Amino acid sequence: MHLHPVDIIIIVFFLLTSVFVGSWVSKRASKDTKAYFLGGNILPWYVLGVSNASGMFDIAGTMWLVSLLFVYGLKSVWIPWLWPVFNQIFLMVYLSAWLRRSGVTTGAEWITTRFGTGRGAKLSHLIVVVFALVSVIGFLTYGFKGIGKFATDFLPWHLSANQYALILMAITTFYVVKGGMFSVVITEVLQFCLLSIASLAIGIIAMVRVSPEALRRAVPAGWDQIFFGWHLNLDWSGLINAVNTKIDKDGYSIFGYFFMMMLFKGVLLSIAGPAPNYDMQRILSTKNPREASMMSAVVNVVLNVPRYFMITGLTILALVFYSDTIRRMGDKMDFEMVLPDALSHFVPVGLLGILIAGLLAAFMSNFAATVNSAPPYLVNDIYRKFINPQASERLCVRLSYVASFAVVALGITFGFFVGSIDSVIQWIVSALWGGYTAANVLKWYWWRFNGYGYFWGMVSGIAASMVVPLAMPDVRALNAFPLILAISTAGCFLGTLLTKPEDDEVLKAFYRKVRPWGFWGPVLAKVQAEDPTFQPNPDFLRDMFNVVVGIAWQTSLVALPIYVVIRRYDNAMIALAVVVVTSVTLKFAWYDHLTNMYSEKTAGPEQVAPVAL
Repeated sequence: MHLHPVDIIIIVFFLLTSVFVGSWVSKRASKDTKAYFLGGNILPWYVLGVSNASGMFDIAGTMWLVSLLFVYGLKSVWIPWLWPVFNQIFLMVYLSAWLRRSGVTTGAEWITTRFGTGRGAKLSHLIVVVFALVSVIGFLTYGFKGIGKFATDFLPWHLSANQYALILMAITTFYVVKGGMFSVVITEVLQFCLLSIASLAIGIIAMVRVSPEALRRAVPAGWDQIFFGWHLNLDWSGLINAVNTKIDKDGYSIFGYFFMMMLFKGVLLSIAGPAPNYDMQRILSTKNPREASMMSAVVNVVLNVPRYFMITGLTILALVFYSDTIRRMGDKMDFEMVLPDALSHFVPVGLLGILIAGLLAAFMSNFAATVNSAPPYLVNDIYRKFINPQASERLCVRLSYVASFAVVALGITFGFFVGSIDSVIQWIVSALWGGYTAANVLKWYWWRFNGYGYFWGMVSGIAASMVVPLAMPDVRALNAFPLILAISTAGCFLGTLLTKPEDDEVLKAFYRKVRPWGFWGPVLAKVQAEDPTFQPNPDFLRDMFNVVVGIAWQTSLVALPIYVVIRRYDNAMIALAVVVVTSVTLKFAWYDHLTNMYSEKTAGPEQVAPVAL
C-alpha cells in the first residue's frame, strides 16, 4: 500500500510526540520505585481508568474483534466472554476494593498479606512471579503478531512483519522504560483521545457509505440478531463460502454449548480476581479502595463505546465493498486482515493517517502497559525480597530498566514462532488462565486455604497449561479448560489438606483488613472473641445482584454502538434503554454504597450475611 505524504507526516508526528511526552515526565517517575511502579498513588481514578481502557484497546485484539463481527455478526458480542470481558464488572463491584485495601505494590507482594511469611507463603510468592512473567510474555507475543500484521499492510517502507514489530516495540520501550507508570499513563490518555477520534470517524464513514439494504444483501439471515439458540444457524453459502469453513474450524457452530462453557469459565476466572498484569497495577495505583472501584467502572464505558464504533464501521465496509476480494481468496482468506484491508480501501487521505496513528496508539498503549507491569515482579519480588533487601531506590529503578528490556526481548523471541493472533489468545484465555483460576478463587473465599495449597495449585495449573495443548493438540483450548482446572484444583486441595493451616494472627489480620465474604466462619469467631462489635462483610447478596446488573449494562454498552453504526435504530433504542435502567440501578445499589462499604465495621447485627461460614 502507498501512503500519501500527508498520512506519513501525521504518523511520524504522532510517534515523535509519544516519545517526547514519555521522556518529558520521566524525571518524576524515576525518583523512587513507588513512583515508577504505581505513579506514587496520586493519579486520579478517572485518569487511571482512561489509561487502563487505552491499554485494553490494543491493535491485535481489535483485529480479532473485527474478524469476529465479520463472521458471527451480533452474536460476536458474546465471544469476548472468553477473556472474560465481564471480569471488569466483578472488579468494579467488589474485587478492586478488596485488592486495594492490601496497600501492596504487586500481586506477589499481596501473598504476604494472605499467607504470611512462612515457607508456603514464600513458595506462593515465587509462583505468582513466574505466572506474572509468563502471562506478560504471552501478551507481548500477542501484540508482536498483531502489530506486525497491521504494519505490513500500511506502512510504506516494505519491511517484513517482524521487522516492523521490532521497530515499533523499540520506540515504545524507550519511553516506557524511562518513564515508568507516569509516562505510560500520560501517553495512554493522549493516545486514547486520538483513538476515540479515529473510532468515531470510521463509524461515521461507514454509516454514510453503507446503507442498511446493502448490508442485508452482504450477510446471511440472523447476522444482525444478538440472541441465539443451541446452534449458531448462520449459513454463508452463496455469500462467502470460506466463512462457513472458518466457523467449523473455530468450533462455535453449537453456540449454546460454547456459551455455557464461556460462562462457566468466565465466572470462575472473574471471581479469582485480576491476573498479575497491568489491570492489577492500575488498581493498586489508585488512591483508595473507593477510587479503585470507580476506576474499574470507567473502563467499561470508555473502552466499549468508541472501540465498537471502529470495529463495526470497518466490518460493514469490508462486508459490502470487500466481499468479492474475499471470495476470490477462497479458504486462504486470513480474517485477521479484515481490519487493515478495510482501512486501506475506504478511508481518505489525511483521515487515514489519523486512523493509522490511532491504531498505532492502541498497540503502543497495550504494549506500554504490559511492559510496565513486569519490572515490579522482578525487582520488588525477586531482587529486593531475596537478593538485596537493602537495595537503594535508585538502584531498583535502574534494575527496572533492565527488567523491562529483558521481558520485551523474550516476548519478541516467542513472537517469531507464533502463527496467528487467535492462537495466542486461545492459549492465554483458556489454557494459561485455566491454571490460574482455582488457586486464586480459593485464596479469597476459603479460610483454610494456605500457601502450600496455593503453590501446588498454581504449579500444577501452569504445568497443565503447558502440557495439555501439546499432549492433546486436537482438543480446542476452551474444551481443555475443565481438565486444566481439575488438575489445578486437585493440587490446591492436596497442598492445603496435607499441610497445616496458616497462623491465626495472619488470618485474622487479613480478614480484618480486606473483609472478604465467603467461608471465613472460624476466623470470624476468633476476631469477634477479641472484638465483639466486629461484623462480617454483609454485601454478598448485593454484590451478586450488582454483578448480574453490571454484566447486562456492559453487554448493552457493546451492542449499542454496533446497532447505531448498522442503523438498526429500533434495537439501538432497546440497548440504550437497558443501559439507562441498569445505570440507574447501579447508582442506587452500587455507587451509593461506595462511601460506606469500606469502613472497618458495618452498621449493625441485622446486616450480618450468612456467608461467613
